[in-house]
Amino acid sequence: MADKMIIKDEGYVLNAQKYGENACLVSIFSKNKGKIVGYSTDGKSKRLRGVFEAGNKIFFEASFRLEENMKRIFRVELVEANAVNMMMDFKRLELMTAVIPFMMKVLNENEEVYPLYEVAEKFFSAQNLKEMFMWYAYFEFYLLEYLGISLSLDCCAVTGCLDNLMYVSPKTGKAVCAKIGEPYKDKLFLYPKFVVDKNYTPSYMEIFNVLKMTEYFLKMNFFKFHNVKMPESRERIWQLIEKEMDKNNEVIA
Repeated sequence: MADKMIIKDEGYVLNAQKYGENACLVSIFSKNKGKIVGYSTDGKSKRLRGVFEAGNKIFFEASFRLEENMKRIFRVELVEANAVNMMMDFKRLELMTAVIPFMMKVLNENEEVYPLYEVAEKFFSAQNLKEMFMWYAYFEFYLLEYLGISLSLDCCAVTGCLDNLMYVSPKTGKAVCAKIGEPYKDKLFLYPKFVVDKNYTPSYMEIFNVLKMTEYFLKMNFFKFHNVKMPESRERIWQLIEKEMDKNNEVIA
């Protein structure tokens, strides 16, 4: 029989479900193994009940014999009590609740996805709603590359110019400059400038337009391709961001 292997890692709790009297099944977005699913024999005990809350950052140790086996989480420490902070801000809690089912659906188990983890880390620890929206937009944008959905945003697909990039074609995923794209702008996505430029102060409208683009490519190139339904909670994100745009007098472009 194979020897037990041990994982020592950090990560964010995505979900915890009761499994027996005191045990629970826990889904974790971990730093070095991506999404992992494990069980904790006392996960619903008084000592750990508040630790395995969605959004909390934990350090954990888990054992398993084969990579595909479910892990047994035998040690856990709370690093950041993000769940408590979310509960004091209903809007942030709503957004996190809408995002987590999506993360669980698109992340493979036991697969390192550090660039996505780095962005998720900023999402869960964000101090306000707008920051959360922004980092989630980055998450979906980087998710496209992780899933093999490539966009070509370096230059205009028609002229080859590097300046005045304004649109993205839904057919090709390639950038188009303002002059070429203007006659067809109603059929094109706006160029995701704040993500490409790594600008961390976008408007809600800019975030909305990036998520509009990423949702389309995810639906067409991942969910539809694999005959998988996009989590219904993803629709809730639109309702939340549109409320914030309306409150800030931002008009959908």
